[in-house]
Amino acid sequence: MSIFHRLLGGSAEPDPRLQPGADAAPGMIHGATEPGNGEPRPAGVPGADTATVRRIVSQLEALPPERARYLAAASYVLARVANADLVMSPDETAFMERTLVEESGIGEAEAVLVVEAAKQQARLFGSTEDYLVTREFKQISDPDQRLRLLRACFLAAAADASISSAESATLDEIASELDIEAPALHALRSEFGDRMSVVQAMRAAQDSEVARG
Repeated sequence: MSIFHRLLGGSAEPDPRLQPGADAAPGMIHGATEPGNGEPRPAGVPGADTATVRRIVSQLEALPPERARYLAAASYVLARVANADLVMSPDETAFMERTLVEESGIGEAEAVLVVEAAKQQARLFGSTEDYLVTREFKQISDPDQRLRLLRACFLAAAADASISSAESATLDEIASELDIEAPALHALRSEFGDRMSVVQAMRAAQDSEVARG
């Protein structure tokens, strides 16, 4: 079972109204709406979508709005980690695309669009949107889902075999913004300790000393 299956609580079935040739349901593209009136929730209030989340949600028309919103926020947080060192490696991108294809109920082409949208938003608006989107994910998730997302972030950062210092610092920021308890964060850091670039550099230096000795 992949991390996104656990994160999302199971695969979502595509909405039959949004299969090829069908018209999009009202409100599906723009994300969550207030029950009963079909109007988008206003920005700046608890539960409202950020503009970044709405842009990513627009690539998830085949999913129910709340699931699309949840997945959009999670995808952005993953892209935030991958972009922490200003380089999103092919392995990091492939990790995000693969998990979306396997568990979200969308096809490969749609997954590529979602990941590219998340990456673009992270590059363009990361300085202002990182906290807002992570906070939005916190509002629409439970503690277990937040911890699972943080572990997915560790996996994304480690996808290219090394977690850079910038990625490590971003992981700490995300953990704080999601209110992850210190013991849980410490456990993840221990699990991925051998992927930390600082640890790898120290071990390489030690091996070099041994070789010279």
